[in-house]
Amino acid sequence: MTSPLLETVSLTCERDGRLLFENLELRLSPCDMLQISGPNGSGKTSLLRLLAGLMQPTEGEIRLSGQRLSEQRAELASNLLWIGHAAGIKDLLSAEENLRWLCALHRPASREAIWAALAAVGLQGFEDVPCHTLSAGQQRRVALARLHLDSPALWILDEPFTALDKQGVAALEEHLASHCERGGMVVLTTHHTLTRTPAGYRDIDLGQWAV
Repeated sequence: MTSPLLETVSLTCERDGRLLFENLELRLSPCDMLQISGPNGSGKTSLLRLLAGLMQPTEGEIRLSGQRLSEQRAELASNLLWIGHAAGIKDLLSAEENLRWLCALHRPASREAIWAALAAVGLQGFEDVPCHTLSAGQQRRVALARLHLDSPALWILDEPFTALDKQGVAALEEHLASHCERGGMVVLTTHHTLTRTPAGYRDIDLGQWAV
């Protein structure tokens, strides 16, 4: 059996005095895609933020490559890629400038690589356009262009299909599945019903751990 790259041990999360889930056990190995489902308020985004090292658990622990996540804070940006529900881009910067700034945080990318990534998400010709002039869907594509650059194997994505049109949804589904089939890993939340999934796909309903 393949050793898990990412795992949680008796993970418990409390927010604003309310226990969202407890004793959550997850395992993620190369080629896996894990979709986090559950009703509103069940802690889906909180769980992703915990897995990305942006929050600390109330109890339990998260391990990445066998080591506690809390002991790897300096290396996290190089070991996983997080894209939150918000696009996370700066309105006054161009698409290229945003990607250059974001990549500088972990893996710098050349201008050629950035332009190729923007072309891959349908933004060829928009490289120098300030992002405040782009539509919500185009801004989402700027954020998702990071998935087409050199990146860690583990992707943690909160509602990545938000604001995408039908073509963008299909392209992202294909890209995520292909990433897993090449040995990568994806953890995501989405209200969208996936039609293209890798063999290692599974869905976890957080409602099962609700208190």
